[in-house]
Amino acid sequence: MISNQILQNTIEGLKSIARVELCVMDIDGKAVAMTEGEMEKCGKSAAEFAKSPADSQEIQGYQYFKIFDEQQLEYILIAGGVGEDVYMVGKMVAFQIQNLLVAYKERFDKDNFIKNLLLDNLLLVDIYSRAKKLHIQTDVKRVALIIETDNTKDSNVLEIMRTYFGSNSKDFITAVDENNVIVVKDLSEGESVKEIDKNAAAVVAFLQKENFKKVRIAYGTIVSEIKEVSRSYKEAKMALDVGKIFFDERDVIAYSELGIGRLIYQLPIPLCKMFIKEIFDGKSPDDFDEETLTTINKFFENSLNVSETSRQLFIHRNTLVYRLDKLQKSTGLDLRVFEDAITFKIALMVVKYMKYMESFEY
Repeated sequence: MISNQILQNTIEGLKSIARVELCVMDIDGKAVAMTEGEMEKCGKSAAEFAKSPADSQEIQGYQYFKIFDEQQLEYILIAGGVGEDVYMVGKMVAFQIQNLLVAYKERFDKDNFIKNLLLDNLLLVDIYSRAKKLHIQTDVKRVALIIETDNTKDSNVLEIMRTYFGSNSKDFITAVDENNVIVVKDLSEGESVKEIDKNAAAVVAFLQKENFKKVRIAYGTIVSEIKEVSRSYKEAKMALDVGKIFFDERDVIAYSELGIGRLIYQLPIPLCKMFIKEIFDGKSPDDFDEETLTTINKFFENSLNVSETSRQLFIHRNTLVYRLDKLQKSTGLDLRVFEDAITFKIALMVVKYMKYMESFEY
């Protein structure tokens, strides 16, 4: 169904071109859009005309036209004035609104199809049969992106994104809940992951200009069949969640970049607690002072390179070695040994994951 606002914008635009007053009424004679307030008095005549067999008729100086949606009467159009020109303009406007009905119904059908596709609510045979009916290509490369903003509930991000991507785009923009907007992006022109990142960054910048302070975009892997779109969507959902834990500073995150964080995210909390207890002997990385934590993080950033880490921390190499020795005594792990470093890194990520999950329990 077309919104009243879209009908209003349509007839106002057509009036400015044709110089004819227009009014759209429902079959009960209630005005839904009009360019002249006086035309509201035609409600009774419109309701009577709706019951008549005629498709068009002149009544008291106005031209009346019926607008159908798949042979069902949907609206009555009234064109103000008399004469052949007004009749011709009215026929053209009625034809335009009828085409709008078809276009918006098709968009709704496509939107409904994409939602069910993302949520795995369709059988395989239904996916291909419905895609064919809706003229949706089934064998082009696509990727699912999820757009999350800080105040999605307070503003129409979905419509903003539909405007941003354009009505003629091959992409599908929809939402399956009130929190996120989903874009199923068409990559038939051979876009690479680098270009997906670039386009996602452009969306972030656009929304920030629209006063959305916190914008985060996650996307799944590229799929080549329409039946696999739901998998890309699930991957994007995981990337969004895991990104908040381990890549909080990033606006755009891909499923392929999650690394070991993807595995940690799927671990049960009791198992995580058992692992941390074994590694730190009941202690927590939170017990480390800020200096130690800074040293650890910088050491990992520099791929366990002692010389480069000490240079960036502005400390003597021996000072760094002393700190690492001290950490080894308290934890039993020597970060200069690759295996111990990996264990320690995973332990830190597990702790971060546990803290994130615990924050939702209160």
